[in-house]
Amino acid sequence: MDSTWRVGLLFSRSGATGLPESEHARGVTLAVDEINQSGGVLGKSIEIVSCDPCGDHAQYRYLAERLMTEDGVSVIFGCYSSDTRKLMLRTVERRNGLLWYPSSYEGFEYSPNILYAGPVASQCVFPLADYLTSQYGGRAYFAGSDYIFPHETNRVMRDLVEARGGSVVGETYLPLAAPLSALERLIIDIRRHQPDFVFSTLVGETGQTFLRMYHDAGFDISTRPIASMSMAEAEVARIGADKCKGIITAASYFSTLDTEPNRNFHATANRLLQQDWPLSMWMASSYAQVHFFARALKIAQSLDTDHLLQAAAGMEFEAPEGSMMIDADNNHAWLTPRIGRANASGKFDIVWSSPELVRPDPYLANSPTAPVALKKRQI
Repeated sequence: MDSTWRVGLLFSRSGATGLPESEHARGVTLAVDEINQSGGVLGKSIEIVSCDPCGDHAQYRYLAERLMTEDGVSVIFGCYSSDTRKLMLRTVERRNGLLWYPSSYEGFEYSPNILYAGPVASQCVFPLADYLTSQYGGRAYFAGSDYIFPHETNRVMRDLVEARGGSVVGETYLPLAAPLSALERLIIDIRRHQPDFVFSTLVGETGQTFLRMYHDAGFDISTRPIASMSMAEAEVARIGADKCKGIITAASYFSTLDTEPNRNFHATANRLLQQDWPLSMWMASSYAQVHFFARALKIAQSLDTDHLLQAAAGMEFEAPEGSMMIDADNNHAWLTPRIGRANASGKFDIVWSSPELVRPDPYLANSPTAPVALKKRQI
């Protein structure tokens, strides 16, 4: 009998998306340390088998295969981008493993071998479209990285903007690691079109560089903001709070949430990380997934994928962001959508929060594109 519960950790700590992936990894290790210090699961500790693809997309599938064959791991916490998730998907489905995927993404996917913790379009893009068009106007410019998540997300956002009487005045896609010259041309094009807001699905270091350049080019972010689903506290800390004030982010977690679960999350991070590190949606989502896993494992008493899925279906957890629930029909999470605006201290003021949990609708089967008057609840 194994003396530990072995799980895989597969995030890049370097490369174009090294920052958010490092945050995801930090959230996993934080939760594992917390659980192990409390006695583990059924008297056994969780052991992490860690792999780092170093930003090389081809390595994600190879390392997932290695974890599941040579290392004998069937449960993997891993990856950030949609293209790397789809690479890993082939392996976890073929070998009947279980991938715990923590990032927000475009939707339009279901796998019985993946549990998805991040928001899909119906939980973040829809309220963001209502907020941006009502607060700033309907002329949108889309700037995205050239892969599936930005293209699919912008397709949905275009429908939403147009349904609200607006229009997309410009749209540009750049490589994941775009050269400065390409970003300079993007800034020129935005200035030429004069949009009311920029919806950025530029990810990783390219997204961070773009925001610096946008600020340095003299754009007033308070009146012509950049909005995204991926600019979190860690990115703001790296870019500089002075350059980020006014950016708009749609997410289910912000570190400024004044709730008991989030205060406990801060206390746990301060105690175990022993450093002043900005907490973010990336950390919070992967941290919550480990706690879901531990609870499912206690019920299943096995790392068998089918048993874990059965135990996790419909499970609820008071996460740092508030209540979460795994939908038994589609393996996605019920979440509380929120919209935050970056302030001068590098944190986010929450300007809107859904009055209730929102069911995940990854295929937008029950999400009409018509505009909705945002109802705000007390934070």
